[in-house]
Amino acid sequence: MTNVLAAAVLQDLKVSWRRRAGAWTALLFFVATTSLFPFAIGPDPQVLRALAPGVVWVSALLASMLTASHLFTTDYRDGSLDQLLLSPHPLALLVLGRVLAHWLTSGVPLLVATPLLAHQYGLPFGSGLALAATLLLGTPVLALVGAFGAALTLGLRGGAMLLCVLALPLCVPVLVFGADAGAAADAGRDCGAQIALLGAFLAASLFLCPLGAAAGLRITME
Repeated sequence: MTNVLAAAVLQDLKVSWRRRAGAWTALLFFVATTSLFPFAIGPDPQVLRALAPGVVWVSALLASMLTASHLFTTDYRDGSLDQLLLSPHPLALLVLGRVLAHWLTSGVPLLVATPLLAHQYGLPFGSGLALAATLLLGTPVLALVGAFGAALTLGLRGGAMLLCVLALPLCVPVLVFGADAGAAADAGRDCGAQIALLGAFLAASLFLCPLGAAAGLRITME
């Protein structure tokens, strides 16, 4: 199973590299959104610092949803999705490989950019790293939930909008605890409970979302 997952991730990484415009779109959207908020909020350093974790997390969530709708679209249009369904390997495992490759190309750049963008809000570099650490646990959950929504809305008119309607409510707990963990780390408070909850969300998503996405893909192709 591990070899199959690794092969699926490598294959999808090669495809993502050829279609890397999607990863650049997510990163540019994340950078633009987080950079515009200070202009709208004003120069008050205390207000900016208090709002930084929430702004960064909301921007990461929206950037994740922006690219999630394209996870299976190309395969659906060119017919290669049928080959995935006919594969002797578990479809949920192949979906997990697709999501991992998607996160590596579109989620990891957000983590790298977070400490630099957090500096715009007056956060020291250490607090920016702590905020990036919360995203390290949370952005895979966003990608997995996005894949589940993308599978359910595949081929539907207005699928991207329906994806947001389905996925955003499911991501709210991750958003709340992730932003709270970042704020607690910046204030020097213990954020162990929030980190534990983010880890629990990640474990549950790794198990449930690939299964749900695989079921959604089968329903779509029937």
